[in-house]
Amino acid sequence: MKIGILTGYSPEVLKFAKDAGFGSLQLSTRPGSSLDAEVLLKDPGKAEAICLEVEKSGLEISAFGHYPNHLDPVLSERESHFDYFGKIVDLCALMGVKVVCTFAGRVPDKGIEENIPLFKEIWSPHAEHAEKKGVKIGFENCSMMDRFPFHGINIAYCPEAWDMMFDAVPSMALGLEMDPSHLYWQQIDYVWAVHKYGDRIYHVHAKDTEVFWDVFKKRGIYSKGQGWWRYRIPGWGGINWRDFISALIDVGYDGNLDIEHEDPVFSGERKEEGLILGLKHLSQFVF
Repeated sequence: MKIGILTGYSPEVLKFAKDAGFGSLQLSTRPGSSLDAEVLLKDPGKAEAICLEVEKSGLEISAFGHYPNHLDPVLSERESHFDYFGKIVDLCALMGVKVVCTFAGRVPDKGIEENIPLFKEIWSPHAEHAEKKGVKIGFENCSMMDRFPFHGINIAYCPEAWDMMFDAVPSMALGLEMDPSHLYWQQIDYVWAVHKYGDRIYHVHAKDTEVFWDVFKKRGIYSKGQGWWRYRIPGWGGINWRDFISALIDVGYDGNLDIEHEDPVFSGERKEEGLILGLKHLSQFVF
């Protein structure tokens, strides 16, 4: 198990990650980025060169990441996301990356159960394609409910939803990108979740959450985004990383921990400082 970062690709990122002592990268593959799947599929030599540069830096690519709303109610948007995600799966196969992570998507004004038929329609062919290519798909468990009304663009944020999703599309190509920070503010037991869904955990985001309980007592859970919690670098919030990582080891997780940096304290010029502090904290529990 290595510790890495979620990031875009660049030579500067490779140098920082190598010099800081990180072991892995989860790389963004959004359209227009340096890892645009459509562009690289047309230029396999460029994709191969990127793989070689990552390898020369002593790093590995844990996963790719791209996070649109795959169940967008606008048909043209949904079709565009569908087409591009298929290309990312192909890019995974080309570059030897075993996992791609994303949102399940959501029709925002519909509940989880109401979204399942469209989820099945979209993700059944994606799962079949991924199976053929030897790629696994990990659904990030962030609700994306940033403000009222709490509609969001991702149904895959709680165990009840995961059960419905995996019942609808039972393919083992579909699993989870487990991020305990989102479970923590929802007050879902993240250690229990690892034990319960261990065989479906294909990638892990290392991100912490700090809860201001005095504010929570006044505003309650429905005031998300109104100051009762914030994301932090691992070790600077309330998550017990020893217990979480122990659970991952117990269930046989063989991937990496990639830090997703959304800490407002270590932002801007302090971003790299925050990543290094997260690495130091997690390194207590990972060899």
